[in-house]
Amino acid sequence: MIRAKLRKRLVDGTMKMRSLYDDERMKMTMPQACYYCGSTHKLSVDHLISKIRSGPDESDNLVWACLSCNSSKRGQDMLAWMERKGKFPPLLLLRRYIKIVARYCESRGLMDTQLDRLDETDMPFDVRRLPTKFPPLDELELWIYPAEAVS
Repeated sequence: MIRAKLRKRLVDGTMKMRSLYDDERMKMTMPQACYYCGSTHKLSVDHLISKIRSGPDESDNLVWACLSCNSSKRGQDMLAWMERKGKFPPLLLLRRYIKIVARYCESRGLMDTQLDRLDETDMPFDVRRLPTKFPPLDELELWIYPAEAVS
């Protein structure tokens, strides 16, 4: 019901998606750890939407990733990769991903296009993978915290 109300307000223009500013501010204030597993060891920068798949080479598409996750993910779509690992992405990571997808679609005039009419080969992500079902609330993670912070 909440998603339906939000969607309606986004579609009719009475509400706009917030900018990536908040996400960027969080990226600078959160502990430096892998966005996918929380490791603080052997970190590198990863393109959330892969550069190989024409993802933007911009700061809002860059996240910390440990060597293991970065090597495992390679050029795969983040949602496909996490699905194969049996994980649902943390909500703040999913929010960042969705904002990048929305910005991409908006800049190309695709926001009113039916999903079944989109040619996925022309986009750096697969919009059909965007979640429509979520795990129970007690299983959702807002963020992946470093193991040191949890113990």
